[in-house]
Amino acid sequence: MISGEIKSQIDRIWDAFWSGGISNPLEVIEQITYLLFLKRLDELHTLEENKANRTKKPMERRIFPEGKDDKGRAYDEMRWSRFKHVAAAEMYELVNDHVFPFLRSLGGDGSTYAHHMKDARFTIPTPALLAKVVDALDGVPMDDRDTKGDLYEYMLGKIASAGQNGQFRTPRHIIQLMVELTAPTAGDVICDPASGTCGFLVMANEYLRSHYPEILRDAKLKDHFHHRMFHGFDFDNTMLRIGSMNMLLHGVENPDIRYKDSLAQEHAGDEGAYTLVLANPPFAGSLDYENTAKDLLEIVKTKKTELLFLALFLRLLKTGGRAAVIVPDGVLFGSSKAHKELRKALVEEQKLDGVISLPSGVFKPYAGVSTAILLFTKTESGGTDFVWFYDVKADGLSLDDKRSPLLPDDKQGAVPAKPLTDEEHSKNNLPDVLRRWRSLPMASTPLSHRQKSSSLSEVEGTVNEADRPRTAQSFCVPKADIVAQGYDLSLNRYKEVVHEEVDHRAPKDIIADLARLEAEIQQGMQELEGLLTSVI
Repeated sequence: MISGEIKSQIDRIWDAFWSGGISNPLEVIEQITYLLFLKRLDELHTLEENKANRTKKPMERRIFPEGKDDKGRAYDEMRWSRFKHVAAAEMYELVNDHVFPFLRSLGGDGSTYAHHMKDARFTIPTPALLAKVVDALDGVPMDDRDTKGDLYEYMLGKIASAGQNGQFRTPRHIIQLMVELTAPTAGDVICDPASGTCGFLVMANEYLRSHYPEILRDAKLKDHFHHRMFHGFDFDNTMLRIGSMNMLLHGVENPDIRYKDSLAQEHAGDEGAYTLVLANPPFAGSLDYENTAKDLLEIVKTKKTELLFLALFLRLLKTGGRAAVIVPDGVLFGSSKAHKELRKALVEEQKLDGVISLPSGVFKPYAGVSTAILLFTKTESGGTDFVWFYDVKADGLSLDDKRSPLLPDDKQGAVPAKPLTDEEHSKNNLPDVLRRWRSLPMASTPLSHRQKSSSLSEVEGTVNEADRPRTAQSFCVPKADIVAQGYDLSLNRYKEVVHEEVDHRAPKDIIADLARLEAEIQQGMQELEGLLTSVI
């Protein structure tokens, strides 16, 4: 966690942008991203210089070339450590006329970060604002990976608090739950086809570093981790730049973050390429058939984006691959032919593992739609014996527009630092979701990994989910029952509600009491009338 002092520094930077005339939170993040990238380039160049000095050999890779650009400015002057010391007016001219054109020319070095900088635009309006932001960013400690990552996450959190732009950001604790449910391994190839700020990929990265520390010690695993494990698609260039920087600051050297309209472009090169899909894609209504990838229409003939994304996930996964994805509730019970066919395919042709119903306030204040997490494994040969349902009532935050914390920080999220009491569970169900999921005998979550990811008592001391009644918060439904219900996957279709028996009084007793009360009232009125008459 970053300190309150660092948060205050970031808040001052943010306020400086707003008072300087940039009020769009995405533009603020984008400009900060460019400056952080320039700072990193200078750090890498300095490391190369130090290595050359130690070895007494020429630099293997010069990020800032020798000589001058086509406008006669020395490349060495474009380094962060150089231009941060010059006067505001000169710094502004240098950054605008020389540094950013240089930044746009870096795309040929092969890194995902440089590639997304080719369209970099410098929009800071005044020299004074640039000098203030450069000075503030230079004062923020960026040496530690966790600090850098948390700092950027804190800034991205401001997107969510800025109204409609929050559509790009899934709540961090929901992402954590989905990553913990799928338990990524060192050999996985992970994809988010609607990556946005890359929150799912960042959380998977943190999970792997925590559970598989050898991944950064073994040369082969490390190469896979940095260059072939993480893949994200988006068709918004701003999001690609922000997402790439988010991954960079969380310590992933060269993820595959690229421009791709996931629903419109064919997927021949990506078909069956990934072992794990994590996503909360946008559900924006419907697309024209002409604009929809034909390979997705082979799976489901529809214009509905929520169904097309599910078809996409099946297309991208390799056999044996698993997915945790957020879908609107309509996917679970929609009555159209396309809805039913897709649900049938998940149950009959793949292995549908679980449906976790989320409360409608999870995505407030910018969306109040009811959603669920679908957990499934691509088998192409069926395998659904039962489906596990969980009804999440609380996620640790209030379900109104304010989304205020209901518990301290150490009791938030799916893996809180401290255990929760029964009363606290009623305010945060996520640890219980994870505990019960890990007790299921599912191929996608082997016992060996469940024991590695949680305490043994959590696994052994849990009531068998198959034995829970349908009045419980979670329960299992056999495949035959789901087939009998037309493949309806809404939790309320199977949940049984116990109505408390109330012993009502007999109607004639109630009428008798009413008559008695009426007689008492009439008598009281008569006595009051007599009293008033005697006084007069």
